[in-house]
Amino acid sequence: MIAIVYSGSKTAFWKIAEDGKTVAECTMPGINPCLNDQKSILHNLNKKSVLVNNAEKIKKIYVFAAGASSEDRKKELAKTLGAFFKYSKITVKDDLYGAALAACFNNSGIVGLLGSGANCAYFDGKNPEKNNFGLGFILSDEGSANYLGKKLLVDFLKDNLPAALQKDFDIKYNLDRATIFERIYKKPLALQFLSGFFDFFIEHREHEYVQKVIDESFDLYFSTYLLPTLALHPKEEIHFVGIVAGYFQDRLRNTAKKHGLEITSIIKEPIYNLLNYYSN
Repeated sequence: MIAIVYSGSKTAFWKIAEDGKTVAECTMPGINPCLNDQKSILHNLNKKSVLVNNAEKIKKIYVFAAGASSEDRKKELAKTLGAFFKYSKITVKDDLYGAALAACFNNSGIVGLLGSGANCAYFDGKNPEKNNFGLGFILSDEGSANYLGKKLLVDFLKDNLPAALQKDFDIKYNLDRATIFERIYKKPLALQFLSGFFDFFIEHREHEYVQKVIDESFDLYFSTYLLPTLALHPKEEIHFVGIVAGYFQDRLRNTAKKHGLEITSIIKEPIYNLLNYYSN
C-alpha cells in the first residue's frame, strides 16, 4: 500500500492506493514545514480516521509539500510523518517538483504553479531548475490565491469594491478592519486566511471586477515568472498546475495568447497524475 500527498500551504490532499487502485483518500490542513510545526501536523493527522486506520499498512509515502525546498525542511517533515507512519518509507519533495512531475512526467517543460502560492520552473525531466522565485507569501506569490486574497481585502478595506460585491463580502465573511488585522498580523496561519478568499473569486467569476483582477494578476505572473523562464528555455512546452490555474484556465489561456504563447496543459489537481505515476 502506498500514499501520495500533495500539499499546498492551505490544504494537503491524500490518496492511498493498493495494487494500482485507490482505496482511500482525504484532505487535511496543509503540511508546510515552514509554517506548521510537528505538534500541529501530528494533531491533524490523528483527526483523520482514514489515516489512523491505514497508518500501519502504508509502506511507502511520496510527499510533495510547499515549503519543503531545502534538505533540512525535507528531513524535518519526513521525521514528523515518520512519527505517525512508523512502518513507512517516506520520500519528501517540494510542491513544485510534484507539479512538474504531474504535468511533464519524464519529459522536459516549463511548469507554472498557481495554487495557494505561486512559482515557476524549467523541468528537465528529472528536476526543476533552481531559480530565485520562491520567496513566500509575504514577499512574492503574484497571481496566487494568496495574492488574490490580499488584493480583495485591500479593496474591501478601502471601499474600492463594487457595491454589490462589497455587500456580498460583508454577508459572507462578516469581517471588520480590526478582525482582519488581527488575523493577518497577530494570529498564526495568515497564509491560509488570505488564500481562503479564493472562493469569493470562484463564486463571482462572471463579475467584471473579478475578471479584471484575475487578468491583471495573470499578467503580473507572466512578467514576473513565466516570461523570464521562457527566455532561458524558449522552445519548451508550457504547463500550469494548481487551483487558480484550473478554475480560471480560460482567462489564463487568454493571457498566454496576448503574449503569443500557447499552454499545453492545465492541471487543477496534480495528485491524480502523481498517483498514476507512482502506482504504475
